[in-house]
Amino acid sequence: MTETLLVTGASGQLGRAVINHLLDAQKIAPSSIIATTRDPENLADLAALGIAVRAADFNDRTSLEKAFEGADRVLIISTGDLDLKTGRRLKQHQTAVAAAKAAGVSHLLYTSMPNPEPGSPVLFAGDHHGTEQAIKASGIPYTIFRNGWYQENLFMSLPHAISAGKWYTSAADGRIAHGARDDMAAAIAAGLASGSKESRIYTLTGPQAYTTNEIAALVSEVTGKPLEVIQLPDEALTEGVKAAGVPEDFARIIVSFDANTRAGRIAEVTDAVEKLSGRKPRTLKQFLEANKAALLG
Repeated sequence: MTETLLVTGASGQLGRAVINHLLDAQKIAPSSIIATTRDPENLADLAALGIAVRAADFNDRTSLEKAFEGADRVLIISTGDLDLKTGRRLKQHQTAVAAAKAAGVSHLLYTSMPNPEPGSPVLFAGDHHGTEQAIKASGIPYTIFRNGWYQENLFMSLPHAISAGKWYTSAADGRIAHGARDDMAAAIAAGLASGSKESRIYTLTGPQAYTTNEIAALVSEVTGKPLEVIQLPDEALTEGVKAAGVPEDFARIIVSFDANTRAGRIAEVTDAVEKLSGRKPRTLKQFLEANKAALLG
């Protein structure tokens, strides 16, 4: 019997990409896919394909139980609620896990982050660790995808840095293996469609880890623009990010990424993307070349 696959957050960039790969690479029939979102009108094009589109509110367990009804394998894409003061995102995820259990879901999949255990400098790591613990405690077989940092995240810092000729960071000599969001989506779709009943954790990364200095050298090579890396203490970097107009809580989150990099907690390189999806992941240089015009503004 064909399993019914459900993707939450289907109107987001990752959710959309996962559904595209379910349809294209995995050849899953639209009638075997459920896409959930807060506003189903945003997914009218998917509904037109024959995908079941359902409303799901992560703050409302009843809505989640109703949305998950009849789904065999459920992918919970972590929500974007990063309010550090309320702990709301972890509560949302715990609610989703409880709803999945109540709905009789046979396999849970979740998008986490690398090394979310206590001690992580990343300010929202506890949300992911707590969710992983809730999934394990549920007794439902699971697949956890620990998504590394997206290449696309570089759009937050690189255009301004290239324009100024200076890239301010506190990452020191720490390395990151940035990966393409679409590559990770392809791997996640493969895992969702696999029918695997084992509980597994995969760390999804790009094919090579670089220091900030090495990334800057690649950027200069591709764009022809000099880019000087300037190392700052976390506190000074936080003040600089705030001065650029970023709210304090989000500035602290951004700087916590650099602290995490400096601590060596995001340096791992795995072949999980290729093993799951069967495709070679995009390199950082390929990303920079493809997005040269956008990076130069």
